Amino acid sequence: MDMNKCFFLSKENRAPKWRIIDAKDKVLGRLSTEIADILRGKDRPEYTPHTDSGDYVVVINCDQIVLTGNKWEDKVYPFFSGWRSGLKEYKAKDLFKKDPTVLVKLAVKRMLPKNRLNRQVIKKLKVYAGNEHPHKAQIEGFKAE
Repeated sequence: MDMNKCFFLSKENRAPKWRIIDAKDKVLGRLSTEIADILRGKDRPEYTPHTDSGDYVVVINCDQIVLTGNKWEDKVYPFFSGWRSGLKEYKAKDLFKKDPTVLVKLAVKRMLPKNRLNRQVIKKLKVYAGNEHPHKAQIEGFKAE
């Protein structure tokens, strides 16, 4: 093996797998850093920063996540429409009540780098509130290997 050659993972050589993560009783921040690393492929030895080398992630039971401290009341998610006085702020408990999957999606999306690659990477994240998900065939296919 020649030690003077760099390894770059090409699009043709990548082989993404499907992973399932149970979010029951897990802290939102720690869970989302783990998911972001898996989506980018930073947990694999063939990680290449400029290519999409990560796996697909299915998150279940996100309606049972935990926020530490007083974050249910204090954490604010701002959304700006672009118009004057178009800033809307929602508390974490209000967003969670409306759709429990939003907190996980936002946390992971905001942890990814802000570039064109993150638009591809975030599409590999599938988040579900309950225990059921429609990706059983993909996950079972990778267990057989």
